[in-house]
Amino acid sequence: MTNRFATLAFAVFLAAASGAACASPPGDPAAAPAAPAQGLVATDADAAALAAIAPPPSDLRPQDIAAPARAPRPAEGRMEGLLRNALALLGTPYRWGGTSPDRGFDCSGLVGYLYRTALGIDLPRISREQANAGQVVADRAAMAAGDLVFFGRRGRVDHVGIYIGEGKFVHAPSRGKDVTVSSLDGGYWAGRFLQARRVAL
Repeated sequence: MTNRFATLAFAVFLAAASGAACASPPGDPAAAPAAPAQGLVATDADAAALAAIAPPPSDLRPQDIAAPARAPRPAEGRMEGLLRNALALLGTPYRWGGTSPDRGFDCSGLVGYLYRTALGIDLPRISREQANAGQVVADRAAMAAGDLVFFGRRGRVDHVGIYIGEGKFVHAPSRGKDVTVSSLDGGYWAGRFLQARRVAL
């Protein structure tokens, strides 16, 4: 009985799908009823059981149909990983020439380490050269988490960090300080901000 019921259910599904997808115009000879499947006769009990578990396709509502799952975006996941790694390094001591959590970081060493380990992107070693990577984000309102932010005086870059959103960035400031989060909206760093750049993933 189980195999017979499964066969009948599958036959009903195929018939409904075929009717919806391949309907012929009125008067078309192809619209003539198809011959019943050989050896497959549905009893009243079979029909009642099918009706109980499988409502006719016409009864389906849009809300009854599950939306396709949103495809993952690898770039988004990698950028989230970079931001998590950056915040995990808060408190790491500044060290001139440092490029690792064990030795400490200078500003460009921190940025290079995070881009390399989280995104697989090798940036130039020093901040002035990193300022040539990617494309300029001309509108500050369009800045996105993960963009590089550069600072300096008289147009000369001497510091770099990574924007994390909400007007803030993570960086390794200077000797005697640790990796920290600072604001672009006021104070020392706001006055030294030069540009933001976005590196393609």
